[in-house]
Amino acid sequence: MKGLMEEYSDIYERELLDHVIPFWMEHSMDKVEGGYFNCLDRFGNVFDTDKFMWLQAREIWTFATLYHSQEAKPEWLEMAKHGADFIEKHGRDADGNWYFSFSQAGEPLVQPYNIFSDCFAAMAFAALYKADPQERYAKIARETFQHILMRQDNPKGKYNKAYPGTRKLKSFSLPMILSNLSLEMEHLLDRDTVDELLRTVIDEVMDIFYQQDSGLILEHIHVDGSFSDSFEGRLVNPGHTLEAMWFMMDLWVRLNDKQLIERATAIALHSLEYGWDKEFGGIFYFMDILNKPQQQLEWDQKLWWVHLEALVCMAKGYQLTGREECAIWFEKLHEYTWAHFRDPEFGEWFAYLNRRGEVLLPLKGGKWKCCFHVPRALLQVAQTFRNGKK
Repeated sequence: MKGLMEEYSDIYERELLDHVIPFWMEHSMDKVEGGYFNCLDRFGNVFDTDKFMWLQAREIWTFATLYHSQEAKPEWLEMAKHGADFIEKHGRDADGNWYFSFSQAGEPLVQPYNIFSDCFAAMAFAALYKADPQERYAKIARETFQHILMRQDNPKGKYNKAYPGTRKLKSFSLPMILSNLSLEMEHLLDRDTVDELLRTVIDEVMDIFYQQDSGLILEHIHVDGSFSDSFEGRLVNPGHTLEAMWFMMDLWVRLNDKQLIERATAIALHSLEYGWDKEFGGIFYFMDILNKPQQQLEWDQKLWWVHLEALVCMAKGYQLTGREECAIWFEKLHEYTWAHFRDPEFGEWFAYLNRRGEVLLPLKGGKWKCCFHVPRALLQVAQTFRNGKK
């Protein structure tokens, strides 16, 4: 595997720069109203003009990150600022919370019920500040981050549909995102704030949501940390676990905690073995920890982001630990993802496959897919293997 590091680094970088980023540069910019078109078909045609906060912010992050970590191309910075100008103007309500979606012109369509809109906005402006250190970008990022911390114990607030006082669950998604966001924001926060937050999120991810008897991470638990024998409580999302584990690996680098990297690698390998479809290949989207019937009709679909996060996780796991199992899994994942998700004809990657690995929707961007998971993973793998061969 060591001899292949340079080859993989080059393959992933070429895919990023020659086939993925050009697709978004050509098709996603809304030159009339600002921001980005999110809903693009296989060829890059716009099939819906609604804009989604997660996706606007994620594309800002992608181009800002490319500018400050890959190459200072003026067109990348211009692309990032084009999106930032749009959400800075239209993105927040009077209390500073970020809406979920907008019309093409920036009129709010869906209320700011989702705290992840705030998370990705903070992430976007923190990255943009690295690329173009204007104080207003830092201010937006810090203010948004403080809103997140204030809302974290009740993320949906008045928009929560759950009946109070019965089954109160907490979700793995927020501590998972905060483990990454804290590093993305570190250059704008004082060290004590970051250190305290990291201790909290590591404990949540690695101990509270982690189930020792199964070796798996649950998506929802009771607020006291106990298991909930319900649809939500039995839910396992292998993709979330794999993404979280490479976040933990990045924290190992930050904290120099060898035990953390060993545990993260072991959990990731077990989750891959658990989530892999032994009959058709690929990673299941959702699973039930007790093997009961699931409520998600899409449970057996194969999703782009799940497999891309797995690739990043195995690349980092191998680079940091040298475990041969990570190398074997990386090559297995590489063969599957490049054969099934990549579109060699029109650029970018498909998002949704059925269980057999056939394309379900030929879109390249939609309500959940944008210029983020594919380019981020390609960049992460390329940089990881480039660092590993030094």
